[in-house]
Amino acid sequence: MTSPNLHFLGHASTRVELAGQVALTDPVLTRWVGPLTRVAPKPDVSAWTAVDVVLISHLHGDHLHLRSLKLLGKATRIVVPRGAGSWLARRGFTEVEELSPGQTITSGPMHITATEAIHSGHRWGPRLTHGPQSPALGHLLEAGDQRIYSAGDTDLFPGMADLGPVDVALLPVWGWGPNLGPGHLTPERAAEAAALLQARTAVPVHWGTLAVPGIHRTARMRQLLVEPPRTFAHHVRCKGLDTEVLHTRPGSDVLLPTREERG
Repeated sequence: MTSPNLHFLGHASTRVELAGQVALTDPVLTRWVGPLTRVAPKPDVSAWTAVDVVLISHLHGDHLHLRSLKLLGKATRIVVPRGAGSWLARRGFTEVEELSPGQTITSGPMHITATEAIHSGHRWGPRLTHGPQSPALGHLLEAGDQRIYSAGDTDLFPGMADLGPVDVALLPVWGWGPNLGPGHLTPERAAEAAALLQARTAVPVHWGTLAVPGIHRTARMRQLLVEPPRTFAHHVRCKGLDTEVLHTRPGSDVLLPTREERG
C-alpha cells in the first residue's frame, strides 16, 4: 500500500491522504477564528479540496469552525462527536454523522475509529451549561497495516496504551494563549503520550497558528509560537524513545520517512 501523505495546515488541521482517501481534521482555514487571529500563512485552497471526510474532535470554535466548514461545502461528509449532529444539521450541513468512542466508520478502504479524549466537549467552554455539548474525541485512521492517530485536544489517559503502536501520532503540544487550561497536553506530557502510543513518528500540532491579537507580539507569546514543538522533541529524546519527531511548520507537507528508512 502507498505510504500516507500528510499536510499540516496549522492548529489541529491536518490533511491526511491514506489508501486513496482524504480526511481533514478540525479544519481552520480562515484568517480569523472568532476573536483569534491567524499568525501562520492561510492554507491554499488546494490543501483542502477533494476531501472525502472531515473529522471533528470536539465543539470548541477553534476545532469546529463554521466558516471553514462552509468553505468546504455544506454537502461535505462531516463526522462529529455523538450529540452534536443535530446542532450542525440545523446550520444547513446535510451529510453529518455521529460517533462515540470505540465506534468505527469507513471511507473507502480507510477505517476511522473514534477514541476517548480528556477535554471539555461544551461549545462555549467548561464553565457554561447552556448550549450544545458532546464528548470530545480523538480519531484512529487505519488502512492495511498503517495507523495514524489524531488526538484532537486531550490530556493523557491510560487507554492511549491500547491504541498503539501507531505509525504517526498527531499530538497537540500547546494552544493559542499564554497558558494551557485543563484537558491539554504540554510538550512534556505529549512526549509521555508518544511513549504510551508507541508512536514510530510524531507530528506536533496545535501550535504556532492562532493567537490573541496584540498579545502575540509580547515576548512570551513570540516564544510560545515557536518553542513547544522543540521542547516536545527534547522530552522525546530525554525519554530515550524511538519516536521520530517530525517538526513541521504550519502550511507544510509532513516529510514522513519510508518504512525502509525507519528500519
